[in-house]
Amino acid sequence: MKLAILSDTHGLLRKEVTEYLKTADAILHGGDINRQAIVEELRQYAPLYIVRGNNDKDWAQSIPHHCTISLGGVTFYLVHNRKEVPADLTDIDAVVFGHSHKYVQEEKNGLLWLNPGSCGPRRFHQEITMMMAQVGGGKIQVEKITIPHEGAG
Repeated sequence: MKLAILSDTHGLLRKEVTEYLKTADAILHGGDINRQAIVEELRQYAPLYIVRGNNDKDWAQSIPHHCTISLGGVTFYLVHNRKEVPADLTDIDAVVFGHSHKYVQEEKNGLLWLNPGSCGPRRFHQEITMMMAQVGGGKIQVEKITIPHEGAG
């Protein structure tokens, strides 16, 4: 099963990102979507698992603050801000979060921490990134995707 993992789109779904979404069996979004239209577009590509970010205001009240899902035998905990991850992560294999716009892929004590970075408008001079992951049989392989950009856009 192929997963597209993204966060912090901030109202922009780049053409380069949608090319990856077309190949995904499911999409995980770590919040800061900013517009309902982005949610609707994401749902056109694959089943969507999404959480609300700090910039997702009244329009996003129906989107959960956090969620737990299992795909390909891997259990994910999704939340926008890493500081809001609960202490008890029993039965969780990977935590997906966003907020910082900084790419993170690290394993600590058998738990995989994944921040796909931001693939929306470029901010804070960060690179524009997302993740593609292959899951199956309880295993996960993650690939960092860097989206080329020009200037501050």
